Amino acid sequence: MVSAPVVVGVDGSPSSLDAVEVAVREARLRGCGLKVVHAFWPSMHVPVSPSLLGPAEAGLREMVERLVAEAVQRARAADPDVKVAKAVVMGEPLRVLEAQSREAALVVVGSRDLGSFRGLLLRSTAVHLAAHARCPVMVVRDRPGPAGWIVLGADGSPAGEAAVDFAFAEAALRGTRVIALHAWTPWSVQAPPPQDSSMPCAYGPGTLADGEERLLAEAVAGRRERYPGVTVEYKVVRSGAREALTEASKSAELLVVGARGRGGIAGLLLGSVSQALLHHAHCPVVVARARAGPDGPARPRSPRRERA
Repeated sequence: MVSAPVVVGVDGSPSSLDAVEVAVREARLRGCGLKVVHAFWPSMHVPVSPSLLGPAEAGLREMVERLVAEAVQRARAADPDVKVAKAVVMGEPLRVLEAQSREAALVVVGSRDLGSFRGLLLRSTAVHLAAHARCPVMVVRDRPGPAGWIVLGADGSPAGEAAVDFAFAEAALRGTRVIALHAWTPWSVQAPPPQDSSMPCAYGPGTLADGEERLLAEAVAGRRERYPGVTVEYKVVRSGAREALTEASKSAELLVVGARGRGGIAGLLLGSVSQALLHHAHCPVVVARARAGPDGPARPRSPRRERA
């Protein structure tokens, strides 16, 4: 039994209730508890007083407690054996869930509320949380496909090591296989030295592709020994990363990617590919970053080359 719980953020929307059911399964797989968390932020709710004479805050608090109770009930119905706790925290959702991630094994949120202001806030929270959380973040989109495998987006960068570790550990828990997918184009590859110095662009047939296959093998090196029960399929495709991973997600149970971005704003910190997948993937997406310490994200341990 591990002590760190799976945390699921709820707001009363259908997508957050779907996220609760997925989070219950993740808690059961890990043998840990589930913590249902709602960020109580008055400006995001419509205050409804229980009576014309009562304070608006009382009605708002009652509404919040009701939606959290519904989420807890959904969790217990999904698996009565998983221990469920709840927390209603005053604060902005991103800050609350980021704080919760410091002591969590995994944070799970939904992302399907389209066409509303609160839906926009939810999607924004999911993207920002994936960029700032101190543990892996799972964003629940469409239901998992029937195939049951885990697709790992691997690019060989130090920032992707946490995603590789998470994908193999998750596959071991689920008893499924990993499809390690690396997408490349001539524009994204650091080309090897030319074979003929008199012709700078004279590369042998398949030279770039062979290099990318070696890169993928290096990216997952050592995990097969640590997880001998996990079958790995290597897949190198000449395509844009977001297009290839979005297509692969159609038949996947889970898509796992790293956070490649840099900078202070969420989109740059998360990376354009990971951010696009949070909006367009056809299965739940996990963004795994290096475990952060009190002063920020941990430094990657491997000196593997960065990619464009």
